[in-house]
Amino acid sequence: MELRVEKLSAGYPGHTAVDGVDLTVPSGQVVAVVGPNGCGKSTLLRCMARLHQPAAGRVFAGDADVWRLRQREAAHRIALLPQSPQAPEAVTVAGLVRYGRHPHQGLFRQWSYEDERAVTDALAATGTTGLADRRLDQLSGGQRQRCWLAMALAQETPVVLLDEPTSALDIGHAVEVLDLVREVADAGRTIVMVVHDLAAAARYADLVVAMRDGRVIASGPPRETIDTALVRELYGIETDILFAPSDGSPVVVPATTRVRTDAAAAVSG
Repeated sequence: MELRVEKLSAGYPGHTAVDGVDLTVPSGQVVAVVGPNGCGKSTLLRCMARLHQPAAGRVFAGDADVWRLRQREAAHRIALLPQSPQAPEAVTVAGLVRYGRHPHQGLFRQWSYEDERAVTDALAATGTTGLADRRLDQLSGGQRQRCWLAMALAQETPVVLLDEPTSALDIGHAVEVLDLVREVADAGRTIVMVVHDLAAAARYADLVVAMRDGRVIASGPPRETIDTALVRELYGIETDILFAPSDGSPVVVPATTRVRTDAAAAVSG
């Protein structure tokens, strides 16, 4: 399912977090949203997921404006895994993944074979079947993240939004999660993920969207988008761009000298 954002603006009292963003994510592709802290990435995802009311603009999942749908209807189209999800105390992995079926429950629709199948499939897809009876708080960070992703997959939405899915993970667990994200997209789901690692964005995403101060300043295939000028504009640092021998994806190597901003120059001067 295609995800489309048109002229989206949103914010908080006294602050505009997202400013006139346009974005189209084709079905079955991975889009990596990158940019400095506070640039509006998470707010953008929350607007897509109907958790933060936009001030202007529209969000379409397929042919439906998600803000014109009921919350439950929107949850059948878009799932969001937030940056720091909270689980009930002592919940098991299977219990957590079952929460992903909540949008499918109702007064006249209780737990069914389809719900059980969705949970079983999500556990299998994330390699967490063997953890189903374990408590979430007894697992490693990488295991927990795969379990949270299983919960999002159990929701069985065509669009999945991931806010920093590899935060606080070591490189081995981060690769496991990103490999899984790629597999999910290759199976047909549309993925939008916020990431800070530009090398990971370049290797796993079909499109990179770079944000600064609430606006999209660049977007396109990673090899055409990630360069020294973009990194300088986003983060204020000089870098070298190398290319991975295995697939030619760009790898950003920071230089040792930080670009002096106008403000820093004025202070030093």
